[in-house]
Amino acid sequence: MPRRILVIEDDSAIRRGIVDALRFKGYAPVEAANGKDGLRMAEGCDCDLVLLDLVLPGPGGMDILRAVRQSRPTLPVIILTAKGEENDRVQGLSGGADDYVVKPFSVKELLARVEAVLRRSPERPIDVTTVGFPGGAADLQRCEVRFDDGKRAELSEKEVELLRYLAQNAGRAISRDEILSRVWRIDPRGGETRTIDMHVARLREKLRDDPHQPRVIVTVRGKGYALARPDAAPAKDGDA
Repeated sequence: MPRRILVIEDDSAIRRGIVDALRFKGYAPVEAANGKDGLRMAEGCDCDLVLLDLVLPGPGGMDILRAVRQSRPTLPVIILTAKGEENDRVQGLSGGADDYVVKPFSVKELLARVEAVLRRSPERPIDVTTVGFPGGAADLQRCEVRFDDGKRAELSEKEVELLRYLAQNAGRAISRDEILSRVWRIDPRGGETRTIDMHVARLREKLRDDPHQPRVIVTVRGKGYALARPDAAPAKDGDA
């Protein structure tokens, strides 16, 4: 499967040139022309790297970079800066960018930077086969939950995928848009977030997780869902 690269650039000519070059090289580019769309896609899109212009309408590049480092800390980001703007480059690298490219840049240089960053900092979630929780464990390979009292419950394929993704990101609040994009593999703009809520409700039931005081899958108000770490205290649930 080709690597997907998100290009956030408001200059249509530059953006089109980057997208065409990436596609010719075998990547699968997606694009955003402003900060609002760029931020939404960076946090929810299933991408392997972000090319981020710093000067954008809406949220600026640094705002997007800070948000991405909070929600997806291992996602590689290359910032695009104007020639001579040393402060922008320093600020971007200090803010967590993996590299920068100075405008105007050659296609050859850009592709070389992309390949180098992907080689040294790919976003590779760890594989998870077992998820432990108070009172039992989920065997993701066998698609079943085993309780300490000897009882078992079957998991559907999608429930396994959802639980695996939550476990790969344990302790981090994951938005419904990100779940739709990375687990369901559909465009989150479709607004089908109710699907996520229903699957989480079924998972909680199968894990014997009290929906009013969950200890396994916690709702993070205003953000989404998170798989609680083993040492986390129970939290009262609320609408996200």
